[in-house]
Parts: sequence; structure tokens; C-alpha cells
Amino acid sequence: GSWFCPAGSLAFLGLYLVFGYGAALLCNLIGFAYPAYVSIKAIESSSKEDDTTWLTYWVVYGVFSVAEFFSDIFLYWFPFYYAGKCLFLVWCMAPVSWNGSQVLYHNVIRPCFLKHHRAVDSVLGELSTKALDAASAVTREGTVGPLRPLP
Repeated sequence: GSWFCPAGSLAFLGLYLVFGYGAALLCNLIGFAYPAYVSIKAIESSSKEDDTTWLTYWVVYGVFSVAEFFSDIFLYWFPFYYAGKCLFLVWCMAPVSWNGSQVLYHNVIRPCFLKHHRAVDSVLGELSTKALDAASAVTREGTVGPLRPLP
């Protein structure tokens, strides 16, 4: 017989995510390492469909990460937090049409984006203009002549 038992491995992984030291790291590796690898494969393939699939995952992952930043201080105290987070991320990358990335993007993120993107673009444009103005002012004030060696 084989020494590898898929059910036992999944049980160990599940228990580790609940009780193990470093569960946050393991969960983040699952949610980041595999998707990063298949995203590189998607970039290198000639198909546009896999690019869209993984871009959608990364948009959802980014929104989730920002939301998690604000809620993590409360949520990570729950006993099954990392196991739940890991299951959520696996659902987001699952190779089915109803995976979490597709569901959340089409039902939450896209409608919100379509409703607010013009206002966000306007604010970003203003910030960009102010940043460029500030950078050019610093550059003008900072260039007083050629650098000379200190005595």
C-alpha cells in the first residue's frame, strides 16, 4: 500500500489550521502560492480565458485582504478562523464556474465598481496631479547647481 492517505492528509491539514502554530502562514501560502503559480502559467499561455479567471481571483483576493485588515483584529480570535479563511480561498480558486471569485466579483465587486468608478477615477486623477506638482516643486527647489565635493 501507499504511505500517502489523502483523507488523512486533509484531516491533518484541517486540524493544523485550527490548532497549529503558523496556521496564518499556511493559510496565506495556500491562498497565494498556488494562485501565483497558475497565474504565471496563465500569462504564458495563449488563452485569454485563464488570464481573466486568475485576474478575477486576484481582484477578489485584494478586496478580501483589505477587508481582512480591518476585521482581522476581531476575527482571528474565533477558533476556526484560519480553517474558514483557507476554505474560503480554496472556494475562490476552485475550478468551477460558481467559484467564490466569480460569485463575489459578479454579484458584489463589479456592481460596486460600476456604480463608483467615475468618482474614484476623478479622485485618483486629482491625487496624481497633486503628486506630480509636488514632485516637480521638490525637483525645482532641489536643483541648485552641480554637486561639489565636501571640503
